[in-house]
Amino acid sequence: MLFCFTSSHRTAGFDLLDRLERGAGAVIDAIRGQEAVTGSVVLATCNRFEAYLDVDLAKLELRDHAAAALIDLVAEAAAVDVDELRDGSRLISGDAVASHLFSVSSGLESVVIGEGEIAGQVRRAYIAARSSGTVTHDLERLFQSASRTSRGVKNTTGLMTQGRSMVRLALDLAESRVADWGAVRVLLVGTGRYAAASLAALRDRGVTDAAVWSRTGRAQAFAVSHAIEAVPADGLTAAVASADLVITCTVSPALVITRDLVDEAMELTEEAHRLLVVDLGLPRNVEAAVSEVERVELLDLETISLHAPLEELQATDSARELVGAAAAEFAAKTAERDVEPALVALRQHVFEKLDAEIARFASRQDFGDIERALRHFAGVLLHSPSVRARELARDGDAAAFIDGVTAVFGVDPATTGATITESVAPRNVAEAGRETA
Repeated sequence: MLFCFTSSHRTAGFDLLDRLERGAGAVIDAIRGQEAVTGSVVLATCNRFEAYLDVDLAKLELRDHAAAALIDLVAEAAAVDVDELRDGSRLISGDAVASHLFSVSSGLESVVIGEGEIAGQVRRAYIAARSSGTVTHDLERLFQSASRTSRGVKNTTGLMTQGRSMVRLALDLAESRVADWGAVRVLLVGTGRYAAASLAALRDRGVTDAAVWSRTGRAQAFAVSHAIEAVPADGLTAAVASADLVITCTVSPALVITRDLVDEAMELTEEAHRLLVVDLGLPRNVEAAVSEVERVELLDLETISLHAPLEELQATDSARELVGAAAAEFAAKTAERDVEPALVALRQHVFEKLDAEIARFASRQDFGDIERALRHFAGVLLHSPSVRARELARDGDAAAFIDGVTAVFGVDPATTGATITESVAPRNVAEAGRETA
């Protein structure tokens, strides 16, 4: 059964999200160590921490126990208080998991509704899990469907093509502090995707003077590829002192810009110089006390999220309709899979009886004609139950068909040992005839 543990800007403060992000590695290891968890994909972004799990409920006492156990597991691994985590998170199960992931990957659950980065973040989380061998068949279906859905939302509504992002929202908030973007000296701290997105957004506003610093030594390569200046490893303080705007966007587990560093940097500047620091990192890149330094202003994710714009209702409503339809179709196909063992068992039962009858006539001269006729008849006979089984499954009544097969034919799908395939019975009479040709 599919579960999703989710803690996001909608349920938790950024302080809790920060601690979950810092403990992400430990959480992933703890999840993979659970016998009942057969597969997992962990998504960690600047405003959410989510674990999508395929759980074998047979290895747990109760479904409710699974929920409590998962929250306890994450709390212990991330070293956060379990009551705080319970209050700041949700646990989603069953068909609702698909609806949630499809909304997330389409940008409908983001701080900035319709942001474009989230689809790539979901895809990279799925690829990382595949590389680690933790993606089950059901998780594969789930994330492939999420990718198709987000593309459909983007292509149909245009919601994810309008340049919305945390980066651009942060720069919108900085607009009132900047008289002339062309005269602003910018320092980027970090060389990842957010750094590239930040630089592109800055250039759209007219910034021409930018430099980059990296704790990992990648500043030179980033600078060359983006035609900006590289700051040497030991030059961070001087670079902060010469900057008007500092944007941090690294995945460093430790603080990069500290109060002491900024104090030292501001001592090197003129009295009229002011500094704006934008922290897009999670875990937090900038020490909160930086905001207390004279002539320095700090915009962090929590502050930025409070100013997220309202949804554009028409595009958002259309996107939600598409997501709802995709989630309903995913649930229907999942329900169809629930009846497949019963269909396989029924088909196996019918053809075992057929083989026995054919054996009785094997010595007759017209045996070939008899066998073809009987096999065609068996295919035709199985067509209606197959169609009805899928209809019942889509209506949420798969158990009626499974119980009926057991009651009428004495067939137990759980004990047939049959292998489930994509097509468990001919879908129409013409196919039944072709199978016996």
